[in-house]
Amino acid sequence: MQTLMDQQTPPRARTTGVLLHPTALPGSPVCGSFGEPCRRWLKLLAESNIGVWQILPLAPPDPTGSPYSSPSCFALNPWFLDAADLLAEGYVHADAIRALPGADAPLDGVGPLDFELAERRSRALAAALLDAWPQQDQTRKDAFQNWCERQPWLEDHVHFMVLHLQYNDAWWAWPDPALARHDPSALRSWAQTCSSELLQERLLQWHLDRQWQAIHDLAAELGVVLFGDVPFYVSTDSADVWSERSLFTVEADGRLITQSGVPPDYFSQTGQLWGSPVYRWWRHRLSRFRWWRRRISRQLALVDLLRLDHFRALAGFWAVPGDNTTAEHGRWERSPGRALLALLKRDRGGVLPLIAEDLGVITPDVESLRDDFALPGMKVLQFAFDGQQDNPYLPENIEGNRWVVYTGTHDNPTTLGWWRQLDDASRGRISTRMKSAEDSPAWTLFDMAFATPAGLVVAPLQDLLHLDDQARFNTPGTSTGNWSWRLPHFNESLQGALGGYGERGAVWGRSRAGAEGLRGASAMR
Repeated sequence: MQTLMDQQTPPRARTTGVLLHPTALPGSPVCGSFGEPCRRWLKLLAESNIGVWQILPLAPPDPTGSPYSSPSCFALNPWFLDAADLLAEGYVHADAIRALPGADAPLDGVGPLDFELAERRSRALAAALLDAWPQQDQTRKDAFQNWCERQPWLEDHVHFMVLHLQYNDAWWAWPDPALARHDPSALRSWAQTCSSELLQERLLQWHLDRQWQAIHDLAAELGVVLFGDVPFYVSTDSADVWSERSLFTVEADGRLITQSGVPPDYFSQTGQLWGSPVYRWWRHRLSRFRWWRRRISRQLALVDLLRLDHFRALAGFWAVPGDNTTAEHGRWERSPGRALLALLKRDRGGVLPLIAEDLGVITPDVESLRDDFALPGMKVLQFAFDGQQDNPYLPENIEGNRWVVYTGTHDNPTTLGWWRQLDDASRGRISTRMKSAEDSPAWTLFDMAFATPAGLVVAPLQDLLHLDDQARFNTPGTSTGNWSWRLPHFNESLQGALGGYGERGAVWGRSRAGAEGLRGASAMR
């Protein structure tokens, strides 16, 4: 079974990665796609001797563009469907492609992602797929049918999406109470009236899966590991909660019994309230975590390595009364994470290709859970320089090789933006370590990361390009201006930045012993 480290060509003890969500790729109208933009990006990574591409969740986003609050834990984002590949393969007609919203948009030099335009384009492309479907040969129709039969999540997803489009409202506000409560008899009767719409949604997901699996295969061929991400909690208005409501703390009218969040801390006097239901863990236990196991299995069919967001909630979670407006009055409750991880590990033949997102205040029980399953954790260097010698993110305090080290993540400012916001004392602490910090703070942090024994170093692309906070991808706690940055060009500047990073990382990767902790946690398919 291949591993993260021995998949590289030539093999390296450690490896480097780049964080960039596919929405940000250039080379296609409106939104990065699962076609030539992905192929070109993967080839650039391979040519630059970079072994890992980290992405955010591939799920459909919420209205703000966030892929962390999706209407589905299993489906793929329709914005990613590549129209040019569909046309070349004969799945759509040329006149339909010419009529797509955004068809005349430039492929390079694009501005921020327009969510509304991306949504209109994807709906029009789905309609074009349905229109051309009767002309497809039987081999293609058989392949489609076989795929549908192997997706246990698909029917609930397509029913939910069509109903959502019909009623343009959350599931608990649908006018037919039987449909709102997922009554099988009512759904069968309703489905007879909208078979075309349901077929359209199935075709959409099939083509997305087919295109992404081709990207997955190319990545394996090039020796690039696909590193995905799975949110911990699930949006209330989602196919998952609608179809499996007994697994979540939500009433039939959509009211939350208990909601998710984190308690007050140094950064927020009222904590963070996320507004999604927490899990009825006792019901998950009764089914031997069937829903969770299907969820992780689906994600690991799409990627090679998976970051589990908010990992600490597998040890204990902050439960806030559903009618509260802040997270102050919640309570800690225990999670059956150990039992769940044991089953996930068994499902994967004894190896868990998971990375624990263990940032923030982490208690001993969380560390024990992470370490007992030999899961790599995360270290973010932007958090390191508060002047405390025991800061766990300081490079000298990163011990062992079972870590993924970042300059920052998608939730951080770019390193240039972070540097400009630092006080003089913090800048001084960094500058005394490396004199080049003033000129190139991101590359200074890269060199600090390369000085650690970590098994994997990941750079947000914005840091490689020395971009300021105009290129920041997300600011937590805000609802506008996020998730929309796009890389303007595949150009020589990009190639130079990737090449320099890959070359420096290759020297670093050969300089130390193998990263056994990361190796054990990242068995490939």
